[in-house]
Amino acid sequence: MDTFDAGAGSILRQPKAVWATAGASVVAFMGIGLVDPILPSIAKGLDANASQVSLLFTSYFLITALAMLVTGFVSSRIGGRKTLLLGLAFVVVFAGLAGTSDTVGQLVGYRAGWGLGNALFVSTALAVIVGAAAGGSAAAILLYESALGLGMACGPLVGALLGDASWRYPFFGTAFLMAIGFLCIAVFLKEQPKPARRTSLLDPVRALGHGGLASAAVSAFFYNYTFFTVLAFTPFVLNMTPYKSGAVFFAWGVLLAVFSVLVAPRMQRRFGSLKVLGGSLVLLAADVLVLGYGDHTMAIVCTVLSGAFIGVNNTVYTELALGVSDAPRPVASAGYNFVRWFAAAAAPYFAPKIEEWTDIHVPFVVAAVTAVLGAVVVLVRRRALTHRAQELEPAHATEDSVAVFAD
Repeated sequence: MDTFDAGAGSILRQPKAVWATAGASVVAFMGIGLVDPILPSIAKGLDANASQVSLLFTSYFLITALAMLVTGFVSSRIGGRKTLLLGLAFVVVFAGLAGTSDTVGQLVGYRAGWGLGNALFVSTALAVIVGAAAGGSAAAILLYESALGLGMACGPLVGALLGDASWRYPFFGTAFLMAIGFLCIAVFLKEQPKPARRTSLLDPVRALGHGGLASAAVSAFFYNYTFFTVLAFTPFVLNMTPYKSGAVFFAWGVLLAVFSVLVAPRMQRRFGSLKVLGGSLVLLAADVLVLGYGDHTMAIVCTVLSGAFIGVNNTVYTELALGVSDAPRPVASAGYNFVRWFAAAAAPYFAPKIEEWTDIHVPFVVAAVTAVLGAVVVLVRRRALTHRAQELEPAHATEDSVAVFAD
């Protein structure tokens, strides 16, 4: 059965609690790409260089990676509703404070607090949506994936629209929208039963002892370096106004959403997950090479096109992380995310540094190499990665599928 069709009949008929959580999820994922079109404006406004401003991503995702060890620990003790509200409260406070920053150091620090709140929220939101949704887990997951894609697409656009007046406004806007999300969840979402077993801080690390899950995480680590080189470094290469940069990354996000929700599941069923992933990683490597060495128009085209490959990769990695090991899925996905988010923290820092040490082309060469390394891990470890993964239907990921969707 087609992933989209599986939930089409019931995805729109959901309780208010589900819509409140999904709406807040859109804003949460907006926060990832929100700063993309205003990075040059932030650098100018705070008298900072590209390396300093790139730390906005590094601090955000470093805290997100470390928080993967904490989110299950917290939610299994205080419950999903309280964890969502705690995460939203962190985002409201730190996004608002980010807009008041006078130095890039302050902004980086506030962005780190924002990352902790976002990690608490997004790692819990899917489980809450599945528990409260009508129409089964397939419809709930499709709704969540749609929220992810919409947020990733709209983040740069909102950042551009608000940031054209001042780089501070997107941060204030996010705080305002998240405050609305906080109120909606507080009013419409009832507390759900806590998990039967409490998650320890080390459970996600222990889950990585499984060879298949460790292989998926290592491959995703290399891939995420490529992904976030595109997301965090390309705005400096394009050097466009916030409106134009926002339009480019909006188109990028639309392709990401379409290929993640609609195209990838069809390709998986026809060719198999590992072939699709390996081929998509190689194509992404070629795309970023052309992005780095082409003219300005070609750089724009390749930036937008990379969204298609990234959307496919995100979906397939999700299926691998959910199905490759026998560990409880929330625990396995937390361990997987713990590894891969370190690359999301590293790429925004090293890409500008590599440019300073060499030239503007070399960061994209490195990004192409890491994408190929991700494909090599898939090829070399294909036997470990096929356990249950090829049998897992994209439309039937279970209600245990938690933090893995925090792309």
